[in-house]
Amino acid sequence: MPIQTASINRKELFLRACRGEAVSRVPVWMMRQAGRYLPEYREIRAKHGFLEVCKTPQLAVEVSIQPFRRLGVDAVIVFSDILIPAEAMGLPLELGDGGPTLPSPVRTKADVEKLRIFDPESETGFLPEAIRRIGKSLGPDVPVLGFAAAPWTLACYMVEGKAAEGFVTTKQFLYHEPKTFRELLHRIALATIPYLRAQIAAGVAAIQLFDTWCGELNLQDYQEFALPAVQEIASGISGSAPVIYYTKGSQHLLSAVARSGANVLSVDWRVDLAEIRRMLGPKIALQGNVDPAVLLGPPAKIREVTQDTINSLAGHGHILNLGHGILPSTPVENAQLFIETGQQALRQDVRPAAQSR
Repeated sequence: MPIQTASINRKELFLRACRGEAVSRVPVWMMRQAGRYLPEYREIRAKHGFLEVCKTPQLAVEVSIQPFRRLGVDAVIVFSDILIPAEAMGLPLELGDGGPTLPSPVRTKADVEKLRIFDPESETGFLPEAIRRIGKSLGPDVPVLGFAAAPWTLACYMVEGKAAEGFVTTKQFLYHEPKTFRELLHRIALATIPYLRAQIAAGVAAIQLFDTWCGELNLQDYQEFALPAVQEIASGISGSAPVIYYTKGSQHLLSAVARSGANVLSVDWRVDLAEIRRMLGPKIALQGNVDPAVLLGPPAKIREVTQDTINSLAGHGHILNLGHGILPSTPVENAQLFIETGQQALRQDVRPAAQSR
């Protein structure tokens, strides 16, 4: 069973870490923790389509809670998809063998102007309903996390119609029609704020913005286009719940990312957490950042990397996570080992002298 901090529950442990406070152990969860590496998830997916699971509260609740039952993770993230708001804004969403697609991509000013600012309870009410049910099932001591795509990342899918290497069409749009592209990002932000507020009202303890593709931008373009839209969202929900901002491939952007308004920066495995702490200081908490591929390795390696990651920040303002989503081929026992190692590890600065090296 997972180790529980004696004086505080999981939710308070998580929120203290979000505030940058020292904790007796780090809270730990995994991006994509509800997914294909779990046999119980595969059983449900054999009977139900991906979007059907997202849009059916009973199914979404079940797959959201599976990692808590199996692994004892410290936070439960609601099962959904970052493209749900794109569909609610008026873009048809299809899911085939090649992944999700938006067959009517946004390519012109007229396309941008047609995008709707939707009512999250009427258009995407299945999501807050799932959150309410998760909270009722788990009780008040377990943090439930909500999420959305950051505007740049969602814009990449909206313009390309799917994931695309380099996002050439998106960048072409940005450079040829910068004013229109800023309007696209602004509209996404305007739609995302009430979408996240609905999740917060339903009971999430924190929300995460996924900016998976921000690393495709250089620093100047990130600061001129992507960053203001993230700041708009952070300002729009400020004080309601902590904001975790995940950026991938963003080492060249971190000085700007730190100005996003997020309470927690979640980073991938390519960067050193201690170096980021030295660069950004203690005012912003950090999440991550074990390479997901490490969980394909032997137990000794998993324990070593996990402990080293924890020690790099000495437990101050740190939420232990992977540097990206867990890989589908990860053995369940290795995921379990990662979670247990994180929960059982003492901070380096409070470890008994006899155990220190």
